[in-house]
Amino acid sequence: MTTSKIAAGSGSWVRWNPASVGDDVPLAESIDLVHELFEDPVVRVLDTANNYGFGASEERIGMAIREYGFVPDGFVIQTKADRDMTTGDFSGARVRRSLDESRTRLGFDRLPVVYLHDPENITWEQAFAVDGPVAALVAAREAEIIGTLGVAGGPSDLMRRYLDTGHFEALITHNRYTVVDRSADRLLDHAHALGVHVTNASPYGGGFLTDWPPPTERYAYGPAGPSVRRTAATAARLCADAGVSLIAASLAFSTEDPRIDSTIIGMRTTRDLAATHELLATPVAPELRDALRALQSDPREWQDAVDA
Repeated sequence: MTTSKIAAGSGSWVRWNPASVGDDVPLAESIDLVHELFEDPVVRVLDTANNYGFGASEERIGMAIREYGFVPDGFVIQTKADRDMTTGDFSGARVRRSLDESRTRLGFDRLPVVYLHDPENITWEQAFAVDGPVAALVAAREAEIIGTLGVAGGPSDLMRRYLDTGHFEALITHNRYTVVDRSADRLLDHAHALGVHVTNASPYGGGFLTDWPPPTERYAYGPAGPSVRRTAATAARLCADAGVSLIAASLAFSTEDPRIDSTIIGMRTTRDLAATHELLATPVAPELRDALRALQSDPREWQDAVDA
């Protein structure tokens, strides 16, 4: 699998409200962004999923590919196999339909990288049933319908259990390794030791760590706890003293970690791509990164505890 320290996340292009899918970012802007990504020397991965925007994300990427004419060598488009969001069905049959839908939208015969997406929504027994989602994905890899097989989800202990099966070559964890949340710290150690390709998503915690005071009162999918807020305030003060923005330091916190191969940043337009390049070019001294890593918010407010 191609390694890129930054991956563009396409989940931010479209709203999740079925009545407004696709109207959050104009189609032309999404296509322009994909075309710029194809020519970008740094961002070489575009991350999507079967159910982002109820299919609108993959459809837009497919349109952009057709307009461009091809996917450049060395550029990776990765997607995720999803459950049926209406019925909750995550059977082997549903996974095969998910792969077929993704291939049709993207225009691929073979999907380069596919992740089992959010398996915390089913039981372990359902996931590993004879015709369950894991068996369907392993069979698809053997049939060369997909290339690299990964797992993307929330609870760190569960993600570790999936990796330990030996079926998965890649991992996406989200909102669980940031300046204020270390839920995935041991998972990162374990995945790195296994030689699994590690992607850390949402280093800004859903926007909470992009500025101070924060532009949102939410961290990830719920209200930020008081300890998380205090830790973020301390981090912002350390950054201000060092002459570095909180958002630049939050990005470096992920991209400069040797255990993390790639970091997913949600990008909506070409302006977001340009802004990300500016952040990547911001010098963040090792002393500041060490000071941020030394911060500790209350583990009871971390995502793994919140989701337990």
